[in-house]
Amino acid sequence: MAATSAQPHRRITVALDRQPYDVVIGDGSLSGLGQHLLEAGIRRGRRILVVSNDDVAGPYGARCLEALNRAGFDAELLVIEAGEDQKTPATVAKIHDAAFAQQLERSSLMLALGGGVVGDMTGFAAATWLRGVGVVQVPTTLLAMVDAAIGGKTGVNHPGGKNLIGAFHQPKLVLIDPNTLSTLPDREFRAGMAEVIKYGILGDPELFELLESSSDLSSAKGVSPALLETILERSAAAKARVVAADEKEGGLRAILNYGHTFGHVVETLCGYGTWLHGEAVAIGMVAVGELAVQRGDWSRDDCDRQHALIAAAGLPTAWPNLDPEAVLKTLQGDKKVQDGQLRFVMPTAIGNVEIRNDISREQILRCLECLECLDR
Repeated sequence: MAATSAQPHRRITVALDRQPYDVVIGDGSLSGLGQHLLEAGIRRGRRILVVSNDDVAGPYGARCLEALNRAGFDAELLVIEAGEDQKTPATVAKIHDAAFAQQLERSSLMLALGGGVVGDMTGFAAATWLRGVGVVQVPTTLLAMVDAAIGGKTGVNHPGGKNLIGAFHQPKLVLIDPNTLSTLPDREFRAGMAEVIKYGILGDPELFELLESSSDLSSAKGVSPALLETILERSAAAKARVVAADEKEGGLRAILNYGHTFGHVVETLCGYGTWLHGEAVAIGMVAVGELAVQRGDWSRDDCDRQHALIAAAGLPTAWPNLDPEAVLKTLQGDKKVQDGQLRFVMPTAIGNVEIRNDISREQILRCLECLECLDR
């Protein structure tokens, strides 16, 4: 634990072999953003393009710019439109245009102030501007705090699938101010809880049990400060460990895609923006849980516990009405396909998963038939 201001901040290191960086978590840390950049070794005078959207720039944009300029940086704000449907190469081009107008150099930075969509696009723009400038992630949604902002995955969507265009580009710093969750809509908070539940399934059964014992997971106001602190620290630490062990998803890191294979199908076929990313992941976790039970990989009791926790968090659990052949086609186009084989992250216990590539077409179709009966 490190102290970087009057109040203690938690510091989690993403221990990469090249260019390790810290995830700093602390109430009010946004006001000290400039100082945190200096402590991360970023020198005064650097130009910084801050990218945000209206929902976030309204309450936090001026505070962010003031903190940066007070520390000696030359910061400007670009506001882009919000929403998953805006996560396109066209929006990245707008960020590139702003980078050109602000005359960003290779020593300059881009800073993402917002949720996962802003973070993904800003990271990709930084990775591709001048063949790569630094990026700082300042997530303001629960989903981005526990997942999207950490690990260097950046990208945009293609009509054929989610995040098919992208690059790995690690940030210089991730700064998490839990106070920004006070303005987060409840639906967005619940979407973030899907990723938190995911970490419980992946390897933290104690976290899963803590979530089960909570009386309200549906809003930031309903979660106790102590539980929120636990959620942020344990989730960030879990993500940091996996990324440090497998930076570019050559093996272990693929476990972080739990629920995402089916979830990306839901997003693609239902249309980007119909479901929030976390909502689609929740549906995807229910789906792959049922697939695991049918295959004999997972117990019905554990599957039911997962289903109950997802529902208790106010997240959707019902599989949408999708053409099975379209589902299979979209699955085959997923970026996680390897040598033509579908790869699924399959649960075997609460706290353990395995990556499997022996899932047959018939098993998926049988699972889809079963899902049509759930929650009906």
